[in-house]
Amino acid sequence: MVGERTRLTPDRADRFTLCGSLAAIATMHGKERVIAPVLSAGLGLECRVPAGLDTDRFGTFSRERARTANALEAAREKVAAAFAMMPEARVAIASEGSFGPHPQIPFAPLGRELVVLIDRVTGLEIAGHDATLDLRYAHVIARTTQDAEAFGERIGFPEHALIVMGCAGDHPDPHIALCKGITTSQALAEAVGTAIALSGAAFVETDMRAHHNPTRMRAIERASCDLIARYQSRCPACATPGFAVTQRIAGLPCKWCGAPTALPLAEVFTCTACGHREERSVIGQTTADPGNCDLCNP
Repeated sequence: MVGERTRLTPDRADRFTLCGSLAAIATMHGKERVIAPVLSAGLGLECRVPAGLDTDRFGTFSRERARTANALEAAREKVAAAFAMMPEARVAIASEGSFGPHPQIPFAPLGRELVVLIDRVTGLEIAGHDATLDLRYAHVIARTTQDAEAFGERIGFPEHALIVMGCAGDHPDPHIALCKGITTSQALAEAVGTAIALSGAAFVETDMRAHHNPTRMRAIERASCDLIARYQSRCPACATPGFAVTQRIAGLPCKWCGAPTALPLAEVFTCTACGHREERSVIGQTTADPGNCDLCNP
């Protein structure tokens, strides 16, 4: 993290006002198209992208460079790189996505987006989040060009680009062959043909880089909106931004029998700066649908 967290009193809360400040967006994949408008409208930031910033050095989806840090650590590394290249910026923003199987729903993929903002004047760090089942994240082992074309039709090609690489024992191997950002049928056929010739099959997957995946770009926009909401939520005790939900307390009563359910009854908001904590009822919910009750719907 850049800088230190500072506990402020409400009369010094104007230190967190960012209107007119320069913000560096750490991206080389066009994420500024959705991040910059949200930050400009929500916080009044003047957003720019540092020229020549290589965020691929922190890891690539196509596996030629492994990501060694978790999503938050990787985003912080990108922020630090953006500050180094744009020292006049007060704020830097970076995003990181991760994709994999849903922890509760079998065979369903889950996409998570994280957008991190760090203010090096105050040391404040705020992160916005988005989690969704609506994503284009899939792969196929193609032994013919027809296999690859059929896969492309299923995932929304060419609006969503594809990556083709070689196979080693039915596992992707970018060192055998690698072609990214494929958006035409001709390019797909050529890449698949090359991979098959070199390894007997082609590993074809969705290109998860934001500028080649409109569905993911929309998730990044939602995470940016969540970041703004968190920044605008001030701690009642010290006025520091980021007064957010850190815990949900289950027990919302069933509408029919009144028994507690697993649905949240209240939310706990916590300030990371001063430690102030508040428990608040979930807005708009007083009872749970009987379908969520273990007694009424065993």
